[in-house]
Amino acid sequence: MSEIFRPPVTKIATLAGHRDAVYALTGGSASTIYSGSADGMVVGWDTAQPAQDGVLLARVQNSVYALRHLPALNLLVLGHNFQGIQAIDLAQRQLAHATALPPVAIFEIVFSESRQRLYVALGDGTLAVLSVPEFKLEKLLRITDKSLRCLALHEGRGELAVGSSDTLTRILDLDSLETRFTLGESTNSVFSVAYSPDGTELFTAGRDAQIRSWDVAAGYALVSTVPAHMYTINHLAFSPDGRFLASCSLDKSIKLWDARTMTLLRVLDRARAAGHGTSVNRLVWPGAENRLVSCSDDRSLAIWEIDA
Repeated sequence: MSEIFRPPVTKIATLAGHRDAVYALTGGSASTIYSGSADGMVVGWDTAQPAQDGVLLARVQNSVYALRHLPALNLLVLGHNFQGIQAIDLAQRQLAHATALPPVAIFEIVFSESRQRLYVALGDGTLAVLSVPEFKLEKLLRITDKSLRCLALHEGRGELAVGSSDTLTRILDLDSLETRFTLGESTNSVFSVAYSPDGTELFTAGRDAQIRSWDVAAGYALVSTVPAHMYTINHLAFSPDGRFLASCSLDKSIKLWDARTMTLLRVLDRARAAGHGTSVNRLVWPGAENRLVSCSDDRSLAIWEIDA
């Protein structure tokens, strides 16, 4: 039996400047990332130059839970809780579009290149669909009476995975928005859904602290259930090359997994890796495959280097 390779992981920087919990992260072009916080600030950072201060791109009056970079348009889309969707022109650093939505929390935004549409998960159980580049509201679809917490796109199959606080993950047709599959094995809110980079598996996680994997081609048959964290899993993120899956949790830790076998490779926490001191809320792998960025209730971001 071959020995498992456990890549060394080093925390190389802490990014500070937010004044409240940081909930949103999204990748930009190259080494740039963007963060959003309960302080209403949206900040751009260069992970290749972590000593540089972040650049304030927007300040809004409510928390920001969701961000999405649209590189072809050079826009950063933010979910301004209780106000709607706003798009920032990154070249001009000014508001380019604003679309009002129902006055509730906005938990996730994804963008379909093939459909040129934004799909937005709302706290009242509604899925909003907007056309781009006009940011015109096309549809509001009430799916459940619980919050829609997370979204993931499978462009190849024309499907959208929607995780909800009603414990269900629904697979919708991207065009008709009809439900193709309903995954009901989670025992509590689903906070993160992520397709593997090759599109063969869907991974789900949430308040029951389990990571489940589903075989997409087999009608989303359940493949495995891994007891992954002590408390709620807030987010899952694959490395760009598909080798690693990172998970982060209310238990203050980040875990690095072999994405193929779900073997635990590393635990990044305060004791072992000078990690975050409170809930870790979101993860992103910026351009370079060996970098991982996390954000936390402790108001900071951390940059991790994986020696793979």
